[in-house]
Order: sequence, then C-alpha cells, then structure tokens
Amino acid sequence: MPEFIARLSKVGGMGGRALMFGILTAARSGETRGATWGEIDRSRGIWTLPAERMKGGRIHRVALSNAALNLLSVPGKPDDIVFPAANGGTLSDMTLTKVLRDMKVDAVPHGFRSTFRDWAAERTEHANELAEMALAHAVGSKVEAAYRRGDLFKRRVALMNDWAAFCGLGG
Repeated sequence: MPEFIARLSKVGGMGGRALMFGILTAARSGETRGATWGEIDRSRGIWTLPAERMKGGRIHRVALSNAALNLLSVPGKPDDIVFPAANGGTLSDMTLTKVLRDMKVDAVPHGFRSTFRDWAAERTEHANELAEMALAHAVGSKVEAAYRRGDLFKRRVALMNDWAAFCGLGG
C-alpha cells in the first residue's frame, strides 16, 4: 500500500484526490463521490453521512485521519460536493476507475475496502467490530444490534490513524 499510495499522491485532478479520500476513509465510492461540505466537520475530524446516502440506511460517522483531512480543500457551501466533477456535478464512478487504469493498476475502487478489512484483521490488534463499524457493516446478531447503542467512535479514530500510517501517510 505505501508504494501505491505514493504513486496515487502524484496523480493530479479531482479523481485522484477522491480515490485517495475513499481509500483513507474505507468508504464506498458513491459515498465519497457524493460527500458534501455539510457532512464534514473538519475541526472534529468527523464525516457524518446521512442515512439516505448509506447502503444500510443508518447514519454513519467516519473518523477522518489527518491525511484524509489534508485532502480537503477550502470548504464550500453545505450542499456543495467536496470532490466535484469539472462541470460542478458529482464525479462518475468511472472517474475513480480511470485513475486506476491510467496508473495501470488492476483493481477497482471498492477493492480497497477489502484491503482495509484484510489489513485490520491480519496486521493489527484492533477488534473485529471496529473494522466492521468503520466499513458501515452490521455488527453481530439482531439481538446484539438491538443492545449496542454506541459506535465505538473514539476507538475507530485510532484505527483510521493506524490505517493512514500503514498507507504511508502518518496518522
């Protein structure tokens, strides 16, 4: 990952920045491409995705590492897209895929979520549920989910900082 991330950091354009942000946040492509400034709290390092934009239909908070925060430009209006297309609209999914193709990398943007999950399981001591929560996956049985009220956010901050460090970008 560090070698790939170093190469990706040299790619210009909004597609490269959006792909990097998606990798550092372990977010789905559509979540990244649709991110608005109203969802980003830079001072607290939190990206809050509304339920209607989430596959699971639940609000999801993402811990933003310093590396992820550094990819953000000057904030726009709350409804403005964070990584806009040249026409001002939302980047297409093919934009992120094209970045990888141009780099001659045989991968798709969604595959980096799997890379994140494998890294968390195989190379860290972080709890399984932290990685699953970072990916916005349901954790445990329906009974466990009914009793679980927290999102382990403070612990996920450490997880995402460790992921950025593993990617070669510090915490």
